[in-house]
Amino acid sequence: MASGNLQKHRRSRIRARYRSQGLDGFGDHEVLEFLLCYCFPRCDTNETAYRYLNAFNSLHNLLDARVEALQSTLKCSENIAVFLNMLPAVANRYFRSKWGSAVVLDNAEIAGKYAIDLFVGEINENFYVLCLDKRCRLINTVKISEGTVDEAPVYTREVLSAISHNNATAVILAHNHPGGTMKPSKNDNMVTDAILRGVNLMNASLVDHIIVAGDSYYSYASQRVYVQGYPYVENVKSPPTKTRPVKTRKPSIKEQSN
Repeated sequence: MASGNLQKHRRSRIRARYRSQGLDGFGDHEVLEFLLCYCFPRCDTNETAYRYLNAFNSLHNLLDARVEALQSTLKCSENIAVFLNMLPAVANRYFRSKWGSAVVLDNAEIAGKYAIDLFVGEINENFYVLCLDKRCRLINTVKISEGTVDEAPVYTREVLSAISHNNATAVILAHNHPGGTMKPSKNDNMVTDAILRGVNLMNASLVDHIIVAGDSYYSYASQRVYVQGYPYVENVKSPPTKTRPVKTRKPSIKEQSN
């Protein structure tokens, strides 16, 4: 009975904490413990959360695992395995529903907001290429790499492959700094410069590189460094318009004499 009351109070505290501050400050095991409360109404989900995380080494490995792998490794029911496996798909569906199917990233503010949403919940550094058409309409969002809490390896050839595969004429790079600082590192600048040179060889444009830290972002285009920037859109040639010739009058005899 006493154990049951402790569990009830613990869950109440977790709910109150979430309602007051969201998931900010929660560890991975606490997020999982909170989720599992809705799967195991009367069990100690703290110990279960630790056991599940230890089995897959990280939260993203756990949620990325197939249903069969979850069942066999965790010895859990099909309902629990399906619930965990479905979470990333639900998050992805929410993201696509929020932004719709016709996303135009033609300025740093919109691109920054899109990138912030893209990295919600990410605890490791990830690198994306946002493939655009000539009007900066989003064609596809491609994850190039996923790394540790402070590093994600990026290879120029993979970026160029994404551009070619999606027939993109422009790209925006986006990666996150889970540590919380928006300031680009020396390596960030070197990677951006290398990709810019590769993109130029493909006759495409590197419009921006967005770095996300929490709910803030840094835009290379806004700082006018390393990238070609959003005026790229204004450089697209418009169809010629017909102009009416201007009529000129003959000068009078008096004007000619002057």
